[in-house]
Amino acid sequence: MSENHSTIEGIILVPEPSRAELGERQQLDYQDHRENLLEWLLVFGKNPSHAEGYATATTKNTAQRLDAFYRWVWNEFDGYTTDITHEHADAYMRELARRDDGNYSRNNTQSSIKRLFKWQHHERGGELWEPEIVFTEPSGTGEPRDYLTREERSRIRQAALEYGSIPSYDNLSPEERSKWKAYLAQRLSKHKRDVTPADWERANSWKFPSLVWTSLDAGLRPVEVERARTTWVDVDNAVLRIPREESSKNDGNWTVSLQERTANALDRWLTEREQYDDYADTDALWLTRFENPYQTNSLRQVLKQLFEITGIPTENRKVSWYMIRHSVGTYMAREDGLAAARAQLRHKSVRTTARYDNAPPEDRRDALDRMG
Repeated sequence: MSENHSTIEGIILVPEPSRAELGERQQLDYQDHRENLLEWLLVFGKNPSHAEGYATATTKNTAQRLDAFYRWVWNEFDGYTTDITHEHADAYMRELARRDDGNYSRNNTQSSIKRLFKWQHHERGGELWEPEIVFTEPSGTGEPRDYLTREERSRIRQAALEYGSIPSYDNLSPEERSKWKAYLAQRLSKHKRDVTPADWERANSWKFPSLVWTSLDAGLRPVEVERARTTWVDVDNAVLRIPREESSKNDGNWTVSLQERTANALDRWLTEREQYDDYADTDALWLTRFENPYQTNSLRQVLKQLFEITGIPTENRKVSWYMIRHSVGTYMAREDGLAAARAQLRHKSVRTTARYDNAPPEDRRDALDRMG
């Protein structure tokens, strides 16, 4: 099977250890699979929306680590497959945790597997993967750099009230109103003469406070923001009720605690939302101004703008919506224990069942109030 020594940018598609384990047709299928994956990583992997790929060296390292991961899956599960799942990845992380490889190597492997699921997400509509186990290097602060600190959480919560807001229409002079109309026209992609007082009201919407505050409480993954439905919101009991079929991990129905002020913000947003035509035919809880669900990139832009409002530094930090989620897990665990954190984050665990809510919503709401 010498033809299976095919390469892309010098990267062997079917390395010798895998060739030794696979039959002829399996080798060809694996070669096709790897070719599609590696071409995507080289051209789009780093930033798909800007067609920015990873460097060849990074892709080669990724390819080597993924090949070892695939072979482990074949041996530990049900033989050859290219349908890699979150279950496979989480099991492999537990395997790595038992090895004496050091966190540098483990982190590189984990990053490689994240790139695999990123490819599945963009090319096949699969779900992004959030590892159950995170390997961290020792640091002077003791805090992972992609977490929001308590102070940052508070500042982000306040900044959400300022995000996109403009002065009251009635409190402006004609000259000031003209300037703000020009600003709104640009922001809304319409002619200045078409800007109305209704546009003014929408600029001061409760959409962003409700989205950000809900994420700060519930640690919403980007895909959960994308999937969020009005039917999830239980304002009276200050909880989100996420059904199994719409859960990111599909593990069970989830009841997620919210602060009372978050529930109030959601209540205001639901009332306001009914006024907008772009929500007339959908139960999506939040849409962008282009009438699309929020996704990873659009949420990252929201967070970056919140950082600008607050002046929170972003140097040497990986800015992503997961910063919010990780902060919920970190401080919920400290305030109310691991059981509460796992329940609040809808998190699988080797020690608990995914459908068992270890801490009731009212207890976790007390923890949220202390967290700020």
